[in-house]
Amino acid sequence: MPKDKTDSHNRIIEAARKEFLEYGYNDASLRRIAANAGIQVSGLYKHFSNKEEMFASLVEPVIREFYELYHSIEDGYFEAVDEIQGDYSWEGEEETTCMMKFIYDHPQEFQLILMRSQGTKYEDFVHEVAKLEEEVTGWYMEELKGQGCKIKDVDPVEMHLLTSAYVEAVFQPMIHGLDREKAMHYAKTLQDFYKPAWKEFFGI
Repeated sequence: MPKDKTDSHNRIIEAARKEFLEYGYNDASLRRIAANAGIQVSGLYKHFSNKEEMFASLVEPVIREFYELYHSIEDGYFEAVDEIQGDYSWEGEEETTCMMKFIYDHPQEFQLILMRSQGTKYEDFVHEVAKLEEEVTGWYMEELKGQGCKIKDVDPVEMHLLTSAYVEAVFQPMIHGLDREKAMHYAKTLQDFYKPAWKEFFGI
């Protein structure tokens, strides 16, 4: 009978997680990962074709879930657009709190993404989220205009800078090592800080 690779695969995953968390992607050693998993280096290649694929296995599922959450929040905003009749109060689900809860439900994965991913395609994750937030906000404001809301035209450079600053701010608690309680309090503070600022920016 062929050997069950599940146990060795799980040992590799845990050894890789510890290695990447301690050393980051660039300085992580396949030799140390193999030794800590109790196998030969050649045995790693029966499970992963290279180091980046190993790193991806740790973060990709959470990144997919993060974007699913983001798009579910986005869908909630867009579904409510048709009910708006020339006035807009910017109320409803608070995306900052939702995202912070998700980040702190997956602390090790976000430590890897935010602080240990240099040298991988994930090192631009925050930038990609900011780019998406900027695009979605622009689309949403156009939808509100279509419903008769008076939305100010905004400078695209200012829009880019402010959106980037907001997204960066969402991930700062994890980067700075705040515990979950402090991070959730900060999320509420961030919401309270940005909501009136966005309303003023767009003239709502």
